[in-house]
Parts: sequence; structure tokens; C-alpha cells
Amino acid sequence: MKKLEEYIRSIPDFPEKGIIFRDVTSVLEDAEGFQLAIDTMQDLVKDLEIDCVVGAESRGFIFGAPIAYNLKKPFHLIRKKGKLPCETIETSYDLEYGSATIEIHKNSIKPGQKVLLVDDLIATGGTTKAMIDLVEKLGGEVVGVVVLIELAGLKGREKISGYRLDAAITYEGK
Repeated sequence: MKKLEEYIRSIPDFPEKGIIFRDVTSVLEDAEGFQLAIDTMQDLVKDLEIDCVVGAESRGFIFGAPIAYNLKKPFHLIRKKGKLPCETIETSYDLEYGSATIEIHKNSIKPGQKVLLVDDLIATGGTTKAMIDLVEKLGGEVVGVVVLIELAGLKGREKISGYRLDAAITYEGK
């Protein structure tokens, strides 16, 4: 069986010169790779006691939903502003070129619930920090963050200092 890293396609100079894009679609397009990704991420957090799993649109859904299913826990969505049908709370955060606003249903997280955040990647940590903020606004406790890939050179871990972060794969560069 291949190592998880072997399923990641690296694309040089995308989206701009000097950047190596880590493409997770190559993991999803291979049944063994996808299963290995989910199993590895889930194994990293097996010691956590959680009440629910939360993932951000869209790749957080892809990796978070199977983990929630396997753990027999509910899965809650964080989406871009205007995409959720019921009453929501929102937070805005800065991106490399602009800003974004994400939302979660107000009734998704109950006060005191222990929450696992799942996403495909952490880079600068902006999206992850915004996810944490939403969960905490609802009274939830983020007990862990698990990602498929950490781009350590972009220092996202520092932005969420004080929270547990587990990554299946860590790339030291950007």
C-alpha cells in the first residue's frame, strides 16, 4: 500500500510562480487513497471525546462527514455567507487577497458541546480561526482540529495557538 503522501499531487507554480499547490483531488480520485486519508485523520483524534464534528465548505465536508459517520456523531456545516437556510451567526476574516464571511446555523452547537473541526488543509490559519470563533460564539468547546495537510511554512498553527491541531501530512514549505 502507498503512503498517504504519495496520493497528493504537487503542482509547481500554481496559482502563481513559486507556489507548490498541494492538490487533494488526487486523494479523492483514488479509493484507497481516500480511505487512507479518512482512516489516518480519524486515527489522529481517536483519543478525543467529542459530541459533534464541524467542517467548512467544501472540502471540510468531504473529509468531515465520513469521520462523523464513522464515529456516529452529528456533522454540522460551516458555509459561505447566504448559503444556509435557517437562522445563522457569522464571522468575517481576512484572506490573502480580500476577506470572506462564513456562517453556521444558530442551533448547530449547544453550549458545552465538545467539537472536532475538520478541514482539508491549514495554511495561514484564517479559515480555521474563523471556524473556532463561530463554534465558541455558540458556546461550544473546540477540543481538536484535524486536517489532511498542514503547510507549516505559512504558520497557521500559530494563529490557532492553544488549540490542538493534528495533521495527517505536514509540508514544511509554503
